[in-house]
Formats: sequence, C-alpha cells, structure tokens
Amino acid sequence: MTILQERTQAADETANPPMRRNASITPYLFLVPYFVLFAGFMLLPAIYGLWISLHDWDYLLPGKPFVGLDNYQALFDPASAVFDFFWQSMQATGIFTVASVPLLLVVPLAVALLINRKFPGRTFFRAVYFAPYVLGVAVIGVLWRFLLDPNLGAVNAVLGTTTPWTTDLPWAWISLVGVTVWWTLGFNAVIYLAGLQDIPRELYEAARIDGGGKWAEFRHVTLPGLRPVLLFVVINTVLNSANMFGQAYLITQGAPGVETRTAIMYIAQTGLRDFKMGSAAAMSYLLTIALLLISLIIFRLFRTKD
Repeated sequence: MTILQERTQAADETANPPMRRNASITPYLFLVPYFVLFAGFMLLPAIYGLWISLHDWDYLLPGKPFVGLDNYQALFDPASAVFDFFWQSMQATGIFTVASVPLLLVVPLAVALLINRKFPGRTFFRAVYFAPYVLGVAVIGVLWRFLLDPNLGAVNAVLGTTTPWTTDLPWAWISLVGVTVWWTLGFNAVIYLAGLQDIPRELYEAARIDGGGKWAEFRHVTLPGLRPVLLFVVINTVLNSANMFGQAYLITQGAPGVETRTAIMYIAQTGLRDFKMGSAAAMSYLLTIALLLISLIIFRLFRTKD
C-alpha cells in the first residue's frame, strides 16, 4: 500500500512539475502589491527626502545647490536662524507627549475594563466611546475651536468664566490634551478590549481560588495578559502624540506666541510657507531618529519585563 502511494505521488510530481514550481512562488506573489506600495509611497519618498535634506532646496527656484550636512549642523548651531525655533517646537512636542500619553494609556484601559463587563447597553456604550475617533482632525479642530473660544465659546458660557482656553498657558495645553484624549481614547480602548477578551477566564478563577482580590487579579492576571497589547498601544500612542499637528494648527494656531507650535507644525511652516525644503527635511530626519530611539527604549523596557 505504501509503495503504491509513493508511486502515485512520484507520478503526480512527474506529471505536474510546473504546478509545484508555481506553488513555491505563490506566497511571494501575494506580497508584491504590498512591496510596490511600500516602495512607491514610503521607501522612495524617504530616500528622496534624505537627498533634499542635503541641498539648499527651494522648489520655486531652478538652482538647488548641494550643501552637504549644513542643514543638520544649523539645527545644532545656536547662532543659526532655525536653532531657537526648532528646539522650541521640539520642547512643545515633548510637553504634549508627556502630558497626553499617560492619560491615553490609563483612561482607555479603565474604559475597556468597564465595558468588558456584562451589563445592559454595553454595545451602546462601546459605540459611544469609539464614535469621536471616526471624525477627522479637521472636524474636531474646527468644532473645539468654536467651543473653546475665550469670548464666544460655549464652554465658557456654560461654566460662567472667561478662561483663555486657546490663548494662554497652561490652558492651551489643557485644551489640546483634553481634546486629544476625548478624540482618540476610543481607539486604544478597543485595542485593550480585544486584549482583555483573549485572557483565559481560568486564570481569573485560579486567582479567586487563591484568595486574590480585584487588585491582585488586575496586577497578576490582567496586566501580564495585556503585555503584548500594551507594547503596541504605548508605541503607537507615543508616535501619534509626537506627530501631533492638526489640533495645534486648528485650535490654538500655536498660541500663545509659538508656545504650542509642535515640531511637525514648524517643519510644515518651514517647508511649505518659507520654501526651505532642505532645512525642513533635515528637521524631519532628526525627529525620526529621536522617535526611533524612543521606540527602541520602549521595546527594551518591555523585553526587560519578560
């Protein structure tokens, strides 16, 4: 019987050799569309941006002289015209990231723990928390620009105050962080919720048998079970916060002065308004390197925990 099967298999291989060769390359053919899109919209623009950062690149002029690393050196030279503005924008980015990331990690986790329980209307509350995330940044920015207006805004009218939500510190930061948390917490909550539903119920039952309370269940079952999800949420939230642009551009417009002008906002102004694409590209690469280092540190911290 075994000999017969081997002969049949050998006969099939002999009869259909092209089919076997095609089967070996089929998985790679499915990856071709992704690689084409990745190369066209990610890799090539990144290489082109690096090339631009090495030139004095004004796209309105025909000459774009090669300047080497001058655009990068200017970012570290206190006597250059861009030094103070660039590092002030990096500081603003850091303030927003430090203020918003902890809230965007803790509040969505609390919401996910709440809506993971069984109670009437649970599906409705899940939709309510996620609903703001489907709105675009333009809608969110214009909406809250009017609501937080110090003179005509509905928020001050309801509270009966004259708080400068968009024109003074620290209110401008409170406004930007508050709006961002309200807008994006639904996304992180959904990711947490998916992670919570993957934790085996038997682990919670074992914790109860051992006499553990709710805090012990959260510390020894929930948090370890969510570790892969936490890694994704932390990195994704840090990167999104560090790339914040639309809220500051639409709600505070960088006010007061340029205190809330983030790095992405300043890079866009340098490249698109001042036509200094070489300098803007150099700033972008410096910000990218900083975010890569932060991501590596986060990976290292989570690996240490293992």
